[in-house]
Amino acid sequence: MARSTHEDPPIPLPGTRLKGIALGIDVGGTGVKAALVDLATGKLASDRVREKTPQPATPEAVSETVASVVGQILDGEKVPADLPVGCGLPGVVTEGTVRSAANIDKGWVGVNAEDLIGGVIGRRVLAINDADAAGLAELTYGAAEGVTGTVLILTLGTGIGSALFIDGRLVPNTELGHLEFHGKGAETQVSGAARSRRGLGWKRWAREFDEYLDRLELYLWPDLIILGGGVSKDMAKFGHLLTTRAPVKAAEHLNVAGIIGAAYAGAAALGVAKPKAAPRRARKGVEAPARRHS
Repeated sequence: MARSTHEDPPIPLPGTRLKGIALGIDVGGTGVKAALVDLATGKLASDRVREKTPQPATPEAVSETVASVVGQILDGEKVPADLPVGCGLPGVVTEGTVRSAANIDKGWVGVNAEDLIGGVIGRRVLAINDADAAGLAELTYGAAEGVTGTVLILTLGTGIGSALFIDGRLVPNTELGHLEFHGKGAETQVSGAARSRRGLGWKRWAREFDEYLDRLELYLWPDLIILGGGVSKDMAKFGHLLTTRAPVKAAEHLNVAGIIGAAYAGAAALGVAKPKAAPRRARKGVEAPARRHS
């Protein structure tokens, strides 16, 4: 499928809703998840099926797992032959090809994921960065719906994924989890997995994570920060310890955001689901506390 170099992947204008059903696949460092999604509401339209990400997570092994997961979802389901499919992957993705692989096997670099995954499931597929997919879910159906200005969404799990939106438009493949932080990549220090690996309590982890957010605010000056991934469900334990200028909110779709956003992106890009315009809501957000500087 031909792509515009100015918009990869192609995403509808902010405020656009789609209708119909699409399949969303989320390939992560620890699990491969998928479900059917109702595009009008952003709600799952089937059971979510999850299998462990194979180790090593080579393209061949992961694609087989994807085929197994998708087969379980579609078994007995009546879906159209042109069912749109989106697949989120943990790496930079341009024109369907994986360009980096921090939390997946290095063999993915240079692989056209759309051809590979599309081949094993027998359907057209849009490949997208997994954090960008999660961000699209929150922008369209969740905590960032209707928000203007600069919105930064971070997914905290095996690594740190990032999605950046400016007035509702996606800036793809930002990969801010790889910024240098204390001499190492930030996600190796303050991701959800890093907190567990380092044995950090919430207070100490929040202090370091707050420093990382301080760096991002210095670069981007976001109007809203949304935290997703596994850590987001524990925000009550650390949210009050963060001192950001911008308000910080938990993602509404938590660990299914990647599935929802991938389905939405796939439906938009593959041109099957029909646009359904939705009125923009007024800008959300709360007044942020003053930044505390040390």
